[in-house]
Amino acid sequence: MKFVDEAIVKVRAGHGGRGAVGFRREKFVPFGGPDGGDGGDGGSVWLRAQQGINTLVDYRVERTFRAQNGQPGGGQDCTGRGGEDLYVPMPVGTVVINDDTNEVLGDLTAAGQTLLVAKGGKGGWGNQRFKSSTNRTPRQCGPGLPGETRSLRVELRLLADVGLLGLPNAGKSTLIRAVSAARPKVADYPFTTLHPQLGVVSVGHLKSFVMADIPGLIEGAAEGAGLGIRFLKHLQRTRLLLHLVDIAPPDPDQDPVAGARAIVKELKKFSPEHAKKPRWLVLNKIDLVEPAERKRRCAEIVRRLRFRGPVFQISGATGEGTKELCRAVMRELGG
Repeated sequence: MKFVDEAIVKVRAGHGGRGAVGFRREKFVPFGGPDGGDGGDGGSVWLRAQQGINTLVDYRVERTFRAQNGQPGGGQDCTGRGGEDLYVPMPVGTVVINDDTNEVLGDLTAAGQTLLVAKGGKGGWGNQRFKSSTNRTPRQCGPGLPGETRSLRVELRLLADVGLLGLPNAGKSTLIRAVSAARPKVADYPFTTLHPQLGVVSVGHLKSFVMADIPGLIEGAAEGAGLGIRFLKHLQRTRLLLHLVDIAPPDPDQDPVAGARAIVKELKKFSPEHAKKPRWLVLNKIDLVEPAERKRRCAEIVRRLRFRGPVFQISGATGEGTKELCRAVMRELGG
């Protein structure tokens, strides 16, 4: 299924039904008075988080959702039937934004959670509501209020504990394949990952966390270059970032330190809040370098980056160092 993480939908609540104008007419009741009933309320539109939905692709096809209108009132004080509320299923992790004002209306973070996005119109009053001591035969009624109409931007932001950062081909997909059951595509060319991937990493009995792999970033991503900028919002919910650096790039002229600095720069441009998240340095592909050279390269990278946080040396291809990394992440997350 094609992954879509953003869509524009229109929601229209039902209109309230019109009130009725009626008068009681019964044998032996010559002055029955007004008995027109109220119109029914229009149905409202709700969004509801539902498990099992992992993409917003369906909302690229069906874009408009309407709730039922309220029915008009009747005689003998009969109130019109109210319109049924409409519940639109959404993936867990969906953020709902008013597309006209950019106001965040809500965040669906748990299965079953609901959010009112368009309130139905109230039914109009029947003429019996207008009777008074000076107006005993009112002939006016309320038309019913219109339901709300909104244009919504819905954005899916993955629920993950740990996010992976890095240049294309830094080994993010290989790492998530090595430590979880996720099977993202792995190949020897850049931008193999075209959409985010989630993997559940099990460290022990009842100890696990969710890892997110997003497409690789390149310099200029904050201005729209590459693919990763579209998916950086998926890191919003993460508690820890793992910054993967390839210590043995295929191009000898490629500087791993320059690439790492470019990633941090783009992260700050996109969101200073993202840049403040705890970030660990993960030096990958150590299996491609001899032990003595590996030690020298890793020390040089850390020194030039002036990195003061935790540093790990791993190989996603062979699994070396990945268990130690996952245990440390679990401890950091409080497990």
